[in-house]
Amino acid sequence: MLVLGMETSCDETAAAVVEDGVRVRSSVVASQHDLHGPFGGVVPELACRRHISSVIGVVEEALRRASVGLPDIKGVAVTRGPGLIGALLVGLSAAKSIAYARRIPIVGVHHIEGHLAAIFMETKAPPIPFLGLVVSGGHTMLFRVMSPGSYRILGQTRDDAAGEAFDKVAKLLGLGYPGGPAIDRLARGGNPAAISFPRPIPAGLEFSFSGLKTAVAQWISRNTLPKASQLADLVASFQEAVVDTLVTKLFAAAKLEGLEHLVVCGGVACNSRLRARLGDEAARLGFQLYLSAPEYCTDNAAMIAAAGFPRLKRGETDTLDLNAEATIPLPA
Repeated sequence: MLVLGMETSCDETAAAVVEDGVRVRSSVVASQHDLHGPFGGVVPELACRRHISSVIGVVEEALRRASVGLPDIKGVAVTRGPGLIGALLVGLSAAKSIAYARRIPIVGVHHIEGHLAAIFMETKAPPIPFLGLVVSGGHTMLFRVMSPGSYRILGQTRDDAAGEAFDKVAKLLGLGYPGGPAIDRLARGGNPAAISFPRPIPAGLEFSFSGLKTAVAQWISRNTLPKASQLADLVASFQEAVVDTLVTKLFAAAKLEGLEHLVVCGGVACNSRLRARLGDEAARLGFQLYLSAPEYCTDNAAMIAAAGFPRLKRGETDTLDLNAEATIPLPA
């Protein structure tokens, strides 16, 4: 079954064609980094307008790269939330129009469910149940994945998401938007032990990154603007504090839940230091680690198609009054 996936939850206009939920025939992502870069973060109204001007061309390009036409598509999967409400409505309206015109089923997909489903597009996919850590600009959450469409939240951030902390620290240092890739690149030349930033590890399996961001801001206010080598040390030390927190919580949850198979996904899962530390710790402790390719960690529509496929295969469908929701819980 060929599924057209569509994703417009934030600042990426994305469409993809995925076969049977596992084989990516095409994946097209139109970034808005040039639009939001001068502001150091996403401006919702600008994001919405860019989605409107981009969505038709992105869908057409996804079909062209997959060498298929709309008559070949058997179902549409689209992000319905969470996200920026205006941005979500653009993708949802386009997806419903296609479903109506072609008389094919449509399913609304939870954005986080898409991130968790991305791993099934890899050659090596985990058995279920598994432990999932979704770490991105908007979310830092731990899940027990019991089956496709059934999840139990084990812990989440109390304040900033990890990716949000990367973006805010990058803005403090004038490194541009998005901040995560810029910090990752710069940190490779720095000493992660140069500055002793606090490790924000609240009780249980929750996260907190606001205090770490504040600690970096205070360090900057107490010191002269660092030279290039000092700047690399600063961002490497900050990055190490984030990575320590994520690694500590993930393996603590794995031990508590008795789960051997661990999936880490979301945009921050592209971070080279995090990927290296996770691999080392999984090997040391005897866990099986699964990481998606970087292009399927950041927001994309292939993951939405992969998440929607099981429902479409079962004959489930949403009606055309399906609406977008800025906040929406994952199915239990």
